[in-house]
Amino acid sequence: MNEWFAEAADKFQIAFIEGDRWKLYLNGLGVTLQISLFAAILGVAIGIVVALMKLSTGKNGKRSIFSYIAQIYIDVIRGTPSVLQLLIMWFIVMTNSKNGVLVAVLTFGINSGAYVSEIMRAGIQAVDHGQMEAGRSLGLSKGQTMRYIILPQAVKNVLPPIGNEFIVLLKETAIVGYVSLSDLTRTASQISSRTFEAFMPLIGAAVIYFVIIKILSKLIELLERRLRKGDHRETSA
Repeated sequence: MNEWFAEAADKFQIAFIEGDRWKLYLNGLGVTLQISLFAAILGVAIGIVVALMKLSTGKNGKRSIFSYIAQIYIDVIRGTPSVLQLLIMWFIVMTNSKNGVLVAVLTFGINSGAYVSEIMRAGIQAVDHGQMEAGRSLGLSKGQTMRYIILPQAVKNVLPPIGNEFIVLLKETAIVGYVSLSDLTRTASQISSRTFEAFMPLIGAAVIYFVIIKILSKLIELLERRLRKGDHRETSA
């Protein structure tokens, strides 16, 4: 048993301590979080716009051309692998760009936008239809009612699912090594190649991902509790 612990300690030393390799993990984590954060912001912005496009109707009450465009976008993005979208963005769409972070942010933001749009659409449709009629009766236009009455309620309803989408996005960014970015996963792989030891670098990266995602999950749980308490207070009032 002592020999096993001694061997594990040596492997840990090689994977994390020697040559200040822990700094490489820290830098890789920074790249992962940077891409995830900005892609999530972009994804939410795209998702809201696409959701409104999908719900839009013409004067005859039928789906508008924007609704069909939004549906095509959602189908294409959800029907193709993320890694393929990343490679298309890197080798075809932005072939002259040397900024891998920008390419990754755009790819994952566009990808996430398709999923966020469906979350937002469900949130908007979950708001009582009478809210639209109430807004119109107050003299607000359809757009103003959507902006000031419907969307705030919808966003409140979908915050937890959007939080879960951010967690999924964080894990999906592990493929950015395909565009030569040293994120957390690629860093672990590189250290594994240098040290000829796969176990400690890869398990270490997995533990880091697990801790970050666990923290985010707890924050989402706290958010859900606060939202439930807020709803309870409004109902009681």
